[in-house]
Amino acid sequence: MQYNKILSIVFLCSFFAYPAFAQQNTNLNGLVTDHSGNFIPGVLIKISPISKGIVTDADGKFSVNLPSGKNYSLEFSFLGFLDYTEKITLGFETKSLRITLSDDTNELEEFTVLGKSELREIVEKAFNVEVVDARKLHHTNLDLGHALDRVSGVRVRESGGVGSRMNFSLNGFSGKQVKFFIDGIPMDDFGSSFQLNNIPINLAERIEVYKGVVPIGLGADALGGAVNIVTKNVQKNYVDVSYSYGSFNTHRSVINTAYVAKSGFTIQLNAFQNYSDNKYWVDVDVADIETGKYYPDQRVRRFHDTYHNETFIAQLGVQGKPYADKLLVGLTTGKNYSEIQTGARLVTVFGQWHRKGTILMPTFKYQKNDLFIQGLDVNVNANYNFGSEQNIDTVNRRYNWFQQYKEYDVPGGERSYTLYKFNNNNAVLTANVHYNFGKIHTIALSNVFNSFNRIGSDALNPENDRYEEPRKSQKNITGLSYQLNWEEKASISAFSKIYNQTNYFTLSYNPSGEYGDVAYRNERENFTYPGFGLTASYFITGNILAKASFEKSYRLPEPEELFGDMVNLQGNLDLKPETSYNYNVGFSIWKQLNVDHRIDISANGFYRDAKDFIRPRLNNNQTMQVMDNLYSVTNIGVEGEIRWTFKSLISAGANITYQNLRNNTEFEEGQTIPSVVYRDRVPNMPYLFGNGDVSVMWQDAFGKGNDFNFGYNLLYVHAFYLYWPSLGSEKFDVPQQLSHDINLTYTSGQKGKLQLIAECRNILDSKLYDNFSLQKPGRSFSGKIRYFIY
Repeated sequence: MQYNKILSIVFLCSFFAYPAFAQQNTNLNGLVTDHSGNFIPGVLIKISPISKGIVTDADGKFSVNLPSGKNYSLEFSFLGFLDYTEKITLGFETKSLRITLSDDTNELEEFTVLGKSELREIVEKAFNVEVVDARKLHHTNLDLGHALDRVSGVRVRESGGVGSRMNFSLNGFSGKQVKFFIDGIPMDDFGSSFQLNNIPINLAERIEVYKGVVPIGLGADALGGAVNIVTKNVQKNYVDVSYSYGSFNTHRSVINTAYVAKSGFTIQLNAFQNYSDNKYWVDVDVADIETGKYYPDQRVRRFHDTYHNETFIAQLGVQGKPYADKLLVGLTTGKNYSEIQTGARLVTVFGQWHRKGTILMPTFKYQKNDLFIQGLDVNVNANYNFGSEQNIDTVNRRYNWFQQYKEYDVPGGERSYTLYKFNNNNAVLTANVHYNFGKIHTIALSNVFNSFNRIGSDALNPENDRYEEPRKSQKNITGLSYQLNWEEKASISAFSKIYNQTNYFTLSYNPSGEYGDVAYRNERENFTYPGFGLTASYFITGNILAKASFEKSYRLPEPEELFGDMVNLQGNLDLKPETSYNYNVGFSIWKQLNVDHRIDISANGFYRDAKDFIRPRLNNNQTMQVMDNLYSVTNIGVEGEIRWTFKSLISAGANITYQNLRNNTEFEEGQTIPSVVYRDRVPNMPYLFGNGDVSVMWQDAFGKGNDFNFGYNLLYVHAFYLYWPSLGSEKFDVPQQLSHDINLTYTSGQKGKLQLIAECRNILDSKLYDNFSLQKPGRSFSGKIRYFIY
């Protein structure tokens, strides 16, 4: 095994001293990288015939003085890469080497490489950014949403089980305040068939989480950060298939495959499916539908919560051509079906209402480095979603949690009598240009254009003129930045953004002044705002990095917030753009204690000063959520993470986040008396939470090439307020939550890998809540089989 080789080298290095020669010495230095040009730290180099051992530094560099005029053999060895030997003759002048190590495919699939691939994504960017190595989670049943729930500063909140509505919170900012991307392409308009909590983790290579300031290359109007899901950079043929079955009749299937010809012709196919009955137990108060008799604290099963989705992604094109590093056209298609069990709270229950959705989205990707001149890199992406959504609510019944119902003879529905079907007609076009010159200077220009145009009709009410009213929105965000990298020790970047949005809608008015006379007129609303920011990073030592960043950012209201989602989110046309001054400061330390032990520590502090802060609240009858502006909100917080690894055998880590999100609106609009909730903690928002995890690998457990892995994860969320604390003596706390998950993985094979996985989530069957007391699934079990070959 690779680590035995490393131990042997360390043993040799410990017992062989480099003798002092009287003759002249010459300096030998070099740089070790992978095929992508990423530096590789910690590479062990054995120098023969003198049996001397050295290690590359944090930047992949090495330097050693050797006797002149001799022949040497340098053996390079590092976990996850093939061994390499370089023979040289050392003269009397300084000699420099550039060594490129090749990936060891089997090792990469089996271990996390403590090298520059993901690490450089963190340390070289002057942003508060954290990277999730998705490859380490491919053997789990996690979707992208639940994988992100383990990142410091992140809370992924759901209204139920598989396929339920998800709300993502990052450093206190949530929902649409945080933007999502796949390979730099905005996911804002992908529709309900393509959401984080129905996309399997196997689709991603890594996930970049930007907290606060976001690079202009992502072109986002994010207020609190962004998440960029980076998929596989396909350069070889592979097949990766898996199937899992679990509690509540949950089925998940994934197929990822690609073919890359020597000519550069590329075909990539991804398909995944999720299905669940979601019939888990909940504790609710129930009233008999006929007698009205009250039964408090009843344990009942959800009974109308089936969800399934099927998605297929195809891309074909070329790679590695003189005119394009990557040129791909593709099609993403899929559908989903979702039964709606509850409203915004468990007191409302439905038994027939359901929803359908489709995605039909052609895509285009073009990427070329050194276009026309060296250092000029161009990236263009475009897509258009023809997908549809439909609400089906045609049964006039009233249900309770005992599955009793009362049916009415007149036409109607459980909430609204409707067969409303609509297309959001979403278009996205992104373009990024980077120009690197003088080795240390980079200028970047980006532009992102989003278009939304909802068109729909209702077969039950085809003559309703309201469906002809415009529900259109267009956003354009342009960014310009300059970056200076100084001797790989420091980086400074300044940027500016222009945010523009135009909305088209209708407003009601009284044309005659007579009571009950209502008419509608078309309206057009336009916003243009400038934003700016500054980021900096500095290596205090080779393994201690300090960062700081600041920005003034804007977040433009999303179409879903303006026009509603036709399910549990009511539209609000009065929403204003929100703005925030974001400050971040932090540091990272990573230390290779010796060849076996490594420790990583990071800590960050953040401050947010937001105006017209958009947050969810219950509507007047408490059956739906509605987004509303809160004039001023401040948030100050800290987060920290520590991780220890021993070889590739043991990894343990923990993170903790504290955020103090406060209402800073002293006088509400039209009021002269201070608000009773002034300086209250913003309700329904966790303020103290964390994760812990341990992973233990037993190599060659049942024969050579057969490995066994045990993984454990802990989620902790401190109790938090559901309503404003100052309104009444009762605090309506959502209780403290503690959840434990474990997984066991058996891996067998060499060129092809077979994995058998068993998982248990929420082992102690704890009651878990996220949104307005909506209870999440209890204890669940699942099994998964996965096979992959390269």
